[in-house]
Amino acid sequence: MKKLYFIAALAVSALTANAQGTLNLSTYSGTNLEKYDGKALNVSVSRYVFNGWNTISLPFNVSTEDINAIFGNDCRLEKLVGVENDGSNIKLNFQDCKEEGIKANVPYILYFSGEAGTKKLNVSNAIIQDEDASVSFTAQGTGETVTMSCAKKQTNSAGLYGVLAKDNAEAKFVNVDDIKNGFYATRCFIQLSSGNSTMLTTNHISADDATSITAIANESDIVDVYNISGVKVASRIKATDVNNLQKGIYVVKGRKVLVK
Repeated sequence: MKKLYFIAALAVSALTANAQGTLNLSTYSGTNLEKYDGKALNVSVSRYVFNGWNTISLPFNVSTEDINAIFGNDCRLEKLVGVENDGSNIKLNFQDCKEEGIKANVPYILYFSGEAGTKKLNVSNAIIQDEDASVSFTAQGTGETVTMSCAKKQTNSAGLYGVLAKDNAEAKFVNVDDIKNGFYATRCFIQLSSGNSTMLTTNHISADDATSITAIANESDIVDVYNISGVKVASRIKATDVNNLQKGIYVVKGRKVLVK
């Protein structure tokens, strides 16, 4: 049987904090960060990345400058900002956020245009944050909740969705029940609340493609709200009430609005 290699593949750096205060973070079997939580340490991480879309989540912040230095100026970093029904499929809306840098314990997709291989990331005085790394959104209508999480240690892939390295040009998340090695640490996966086998599609949104409701409407304005597939999700509500909708991207007055 042809062996499938995950975006979640390779990288073996044992977890040790040496006398100089450097933490060598494992990206294979995972780490126990409890004793390092809240501490400022120099951190060294070796991550294998494929040409194309990868997933990544780290327990500390990384600046845009460091991201560019390691993965190249043309790399892309996106985070999940919403989900919606797309016929019988679920559309995952990822938005460019590289200008924010990598935030601790946020799951991302990362586009790398170079040759596949191990990249070394060194960050000085990083504040270690031992917290949950996941985000959840619910698709209107079906009530399907989509959760994107990080594997903090090697995780069994049963019932989960991931990006296969052989098919990562579009950051396509597919069911990976049959992947024997599962997800290695610092890689991300998606889980559906229903547990059903559903097709997931990826939509890439530029950083300036969505704005806040206050940028296009007065607080007292009455507006109709649509999802980005053109389906009306709210009729004649106050502009301020748009912010009470579920997290995601909407269209109001012909403009895309981001609800965080």
